[in-house]
Amino acid sequence: MSVAVSNRFQGGKAFGLLKARQERRLAEINREFLCDQKYSDEENLPEKLAAFKEKYMEFDLNNEGEIDLMSLKRMMEKLGVPKTHLEMKKMISEVTGGVSDTISYRDFVNMMLGKRSAVLKLVMMFEGKANESSPKPAGPPPERDIASLP
Repeated sequence: MSVAVSNRFQGGKAFGLLKARQERRLAEINREFLCDQKYSDEENLPEKLAAFKEKYMEFDLNNEGEIDLMSLKRMMEKLGVPKTHLEMKKMISEVTGGVSDTISYRDFVNMMLGKRSAVLKLVMMFEGKANESSPKPAGPPPERDIASLP
């Protein structure tokens, strides 16, 4: 399906179309979760699902709708908690129940909304709290002279 997109469009246009398609797929899955009675008592469910979708799209490197081992490795490194391949395989197995080598968006949302505390869930929650407590400064860095440098 992505081959048809790449034949007609190239570069940024093709990437934008892939991202838009992926966003529509994930939004459809979010609607399923919103309609599911199992999650009806969840507080701020639409906001949580929007945040999960944004985070998932950031780390789905191949835009196939799944986070594979290399995408998870990149995610962990970006979050500041690099893991070994064995640790990441264990994390994927924990999230998917050992059924798959990749984390689908449904698995990801089930993990984040579930009662079990998977390692990946704890890392993601910690990363979210860390971003809230220390906002990054905006704008250009302040000017410094040579004497103030370390």
